[in-house]
Amino acid sequence: QVQLVESGGGLVQPGGSLRLACAVSGFTVGDVAITWFRQLPGKEREGVSCIALPDGDTYYADFIKGRVTISRDIAKNTVYLQMNSLKPEDTAIYYCATEAIALCTLRDDGGIGKADDYAYWGQGTQVTVSS
Repeated sequence: QVQLVESGGGLVQPGGSLRLACAVSGFTVGDVAITWFRQLPGKEREGVSCIALPDGDTYYADFIKGRVTISRDIAKNTVYLQMNSLKPEDTAIYYCATEAIALCTLRDDGGIGKADDYAYWGQGTQVTVSS
């Protein structure tokens, strides 16, 4: 049974940092690409970052590039999203997801992934950036 479980969200002040974790079961994170999405209030889910096979290549959406780092720990079967210099407009529910394929889906507009194409999702973790 495939399961993705996010953790690490919370309330942080502007300029602060959080590290989100996505614990995966049913897949090995070394075998599939994992993507982080976020959903801002009243908006559709948007791809934030993806880590792919075979070499752990990483990709970032233009709107957040330079402020986040995606990584994986194959021994723990977990993918992380380190977020720095957080802004109030980063407030959202953050999800990890997989299409159960090796590569990341990159869009021509600089975005990452298309939410409708992802079969496996975690429950999400709330990130709130506020003073």
